[in-house]
Formats: sequence, C-alpha cells, structure tokens
Amino acid sequence: MSASVLVGIDLGGTNVRVGAVDCQGQVLAWAEAPIEASRGPQAGLERIVGLIEQVLAKTEGKPLKAIGMGATGPVDRQRGSIQNPYTLPTWEDVPIVQPLRERFGVPVALENDADAAALGEAWVGAGCGRERVLMVTVGTGIGSAFIYRGEVYRGIGGAHPEAGHLVLDVNGPPCYCGARGCWESLAAGPAIARRAQALAQGAHTRMLDLAQGDLRAIDARIVVAAAQAGDALAQHVVEETATYLALGLVNLLIAFLPDVVILGGGVMRAYPVFAPYLHAFIQQHSVVAPLGAVPLEVARLGTQAGVVGAAYAALKLIEGG
Repeated sequence: MSASVLVGIDLGGTNVRVGAVDCQGQVLAWAEAPIEASRGPQAGLERIVGLIEQVLAKTEGKPLKAIGMGATGPVDRQRGSIQNPYTLPTWEDVPIVQPLRERFGVPVALENDADAAALGEAWVGAGCGRERVLMVTVGTGIGSAFIYRGEVYRGIGGAHPEAGHLVLDVNGPPCYCGARGCWESLAAGPAIARRAQALAQGAHTRMLDLAQGDLRAIDARIVVAAAQAGDALAQHVVEETATYLALGLVNLLIAFLPDVVILGGGVMRAYPVFAPYLHAFIQQHSVVAPLGAVPLEVARLGTQAGVVGAAYAALKLIEGG
C-alpha cells in the first residue's frame, strides 16, 4: 500500500481543498477552489470531482486506494450525506459518498470537518503520539473534536458534539441555532468583528484607520493588528474575546482533561496575542482539576489539517479501523 495514494477533501462553506496523500500522511499534490455552494450540489460535486482528477494527475500514476471527506456540518455519516443549508446554501440532504464511490470505484469515508482536522493533527501534527487530543478551531465559527487513542469520540447515533454551541451567557447575542450566548456567538471571528465595530463607532481608533474609515470593514484580522500596534480599544476587544475563549476551554478541560489542546482556525493564527489571557484565566480555574497542566498548542498542519485528516479517515476505512 506504500505506493498507493489516498485523497483527502476538506469541504468548507467558502472553499474546497483536495490533496493526494500518501499512507504516512505526506501531501503529494494539492488543489483548491471556491465551492460556490449557492450554484447547487451538482455543480459543487462536479467541482470536487475535477479537483480530485487534478491531484491524481500529479501522482505519477500511483493507484488510488480510498477517498475521505471532511465537510462542514451537519453531516450524516451513516447515510453518507451532507445536511448543511446553514453554511452551504442549498446543500440539504445531499448524497456525497455514493457519487464519489461510483465515480472513482474506491471506498469513501465522510467526517465532520472538525473531526477530520483533529484526526490530521492527531496523526501527524501537534497531537502525534498523544492519547487524548482535544482540538478547537476558531474561525467563522467554533468547532471542536475529541480524539481518544486515534479514534473520534462520537455522540449518540454517531452524531458530532458541537462545543461551539455551549451556552456561556444566557443573555448573550442570539445564535442561528436558536440559543443565546453560544460560545461561537461570543468568541468566533464574526463576534470579534461585531464587538469591535460597536466600540469603534464614533471613536478615534487604529481599527478605523486600518479599515480606511469603513466601520463595516473591521474584522478580527484588523482588531489583532490594531491591538499589536497598541490601540486601547482593540486591546479591550482582544481581552474580552480571550475571556470568552478561555471560559469555553475551561468547560472542555474540566470535562475531558486531555493530554493536549490544539488550537486551529483563522483566529488562532493570532494565538500569541490571545495566549497570555488564556493561560491566566485557565490557571485561575485550576482548583478542582489540573487544568493548567494541559498544554495549549497551535495546530501544525495549517490549512492541510482537514485534508490530511480526511485521508486518514479513508485509510482507517480500508484497514477496517
């Protein structure tokens, strides 16, 4: 099997990434494109098939053994379908496993994208060699996954637990899930932007300078840049966001006490800005359990985590794992 390849697919709400991966977790070829979900699932499937063919053409004729996909959830692993009109408009009850299996003639594994990214990091990334791996991805939303001895922890009926919807403030902002004050509605990228825009209105702040005076253009990236430049309002946004991030992490740490927490996603590219607040808050709550002993590490695989993890899910499928 060492001469064969696996294909990993990372399907997000904006882009789809596809990689040819060997059985040691090395990415041999790569392609990505916008998914343009609003054009419909059939157009999306055709785009995915095209990207798979592109990467296979770069692998010098190595045989394809299996395909794995990590898709922005919800997904139905048993039925092999995507149930996600929330971040993939029009993608509700869309079969994805069967069309790929029929087109390429190999087994196909389907995972939630957060689980796929965590599998990748546990296989050859920051969680390699650790028994209990908790991964939290902070970007447009907050995703989470728990890997125990190389296996994804699954909920009832194989469902994916959604820690991003832990309720941290019952009087907080509304979330699309129907609750108020969910973790991601308080600490994900859009929440950072919303908090910063409210503070910047009518104020003299570096955030507005970086946004060229357009209040609506202030996003998490601008907030971080302004905070690093010493802007007091931006630093306040960072501190408040970090408090909510840490509060969610404390809840997960108390529940799981993993060997490591891996932090990924676009917001966590600025981890050094948030790190002092996260560590201080977690240490304050290390009373009944040794939360402070759990290392926080930044994901090592970057944008390849989901692709590598999906390939690993495919490998486990054909090995009977």
